[in-house]
Amino acid sequence: MSVPVVDVWGQVAPGARSALPPAPEPHEEWVLSGGTAWVYYSPLNRRQLIRPVILSDGFSSGSSELDQLWHGLEENGKYRFISELHATGRDVIILGYTDRTASITDNADTAVDCIRRTLAERVGRAKLVVGGFSMGGLVTRYALAKMENDPTLPDHETALYLSYDTPHRGAWLPVGVQAFTHFATDNWGEDPSLGPVLRQFSGLLNSPAAKQMARWHIDKASGTPEQAAERVAFLQALDELGGWPRAIRKIGVANGVDTGDSNGVEAGATAVKCDGATLHDTWIKAQAQGEQVVARLQKTGGEPVSVRTSGLPDIDGAPGGLFTLPTPDGDPGSFGLVGLLMTYLGNTVAPGVITTSCFIPSISAVAAGDIDDPKALYQEIAPGSSELDAFLCAGRNEGHTTITAELGEWIVNEIVSTE
Repeated sequence: MSVPVVDVWGQVAPGARSALPPAPEPHEEWVLSGGTAWVYYSPLNRRQLIRPVILSDGFSSGSSELDQLWHGLEENGKYRFISELHATGRDVIILGYTDRTASITDNADTAVDCIRRTLAERVGRAKLVVGGFSMGGLVTRYALAKMENDPTLPDHETALYLSYDTPHRGAWLPVGVQAFTHFATDNWGEDPSLGPVLRQFSGLLNSPAAKQMARWHIDKASGTPEQAAERVAFLQALDELGGWPRAIRKIGVANGVDTGDSNGVEAGATAVKCDGATLHDTWIKAQAQGEQVVARLQKTGGEPVSVRTSGLPDIDGAPGGLFTLPTPDGDPGSFGLVGLLMTYLGNTVAPGVITTSCFIPSISAVAAGDIDDPKALYQEIAPGSSELDAFLCAGRNEGHTTITAELGEWIVNEIVSTE
């Protein structure tokens, strides 16, 4: 049985990339320090950079790939984001990184480099639009704030900052899923077929960027979920820059609802369970409040490992962008991915798997509350509660960074109205 090669956080899994049609040749390709920018001029501008919109890639494994990004932005079957921007006379600059797992602050330096190059190539004095998807929103948020605070850097000349399902208040990956990933890597990481995938997952979870974004992180199966030191340091560095760029309009969208309605995952429910050749009575439950054994992990013939949490909110069912992960076997989401790994390890997964879970809570994506607070997670988001100047939440809880007409059209209209 072949094993899919997939990303923990990414729009398209590497195993599916070979099936993607190639992106159109960019009009310009800029080699930056730590990344690459691909420039697509609007047909209205006769191959001149007149009204630039910089869109940053987010977190995933390895380096950014243009075919993958183009597919997500333009060929996703839901909304042709680049074409719609071009139709308004906006030139699109897609910003990618050499290492998408590197520190957010390191990739922010690449974003600064991209902004400087954009200003140098721009014809006229039109202000920039700068932002990104998922982690890309944090990278560009930090970059713009840094440019305002560092006297050695030029004015960013940006009128609008945008973020698309960005974890402004932190991201969530179920503690049980993290624990199983590390547990499986410890036990089968050297297996010639499955080992590379397990090591990739575990490495991604423990990468600098993942630790900076995750509100609760464990680096091993027996770890205690908490903010990683890398996240604490990043938040402090961002706070020292004022938290946000100033004198600039800030907008954002969420792939979750603002009504407080759950995505349907029941707190404490058994999400995935298996038994078989390599695992015995192994299961993971959806996160609940209070003291909880969130997972039981046992290698056949070995001692069981109990994964415990305390004081966490019932966040798996919270409204927000969902953890979705395309693979050759479908779209399993977080718990569903664990079910696939259990199967590949030679076990039988019990029926009724809860496939997905909340990944970026709506209140995190629009910076309207702390995801530590169970009440805030499920409350209606009031218009004035966000740190953004304007925001829009989706009409339903949908896959993280899914570009829809609902959200895409709103962003384009905001860009057009900000001159």
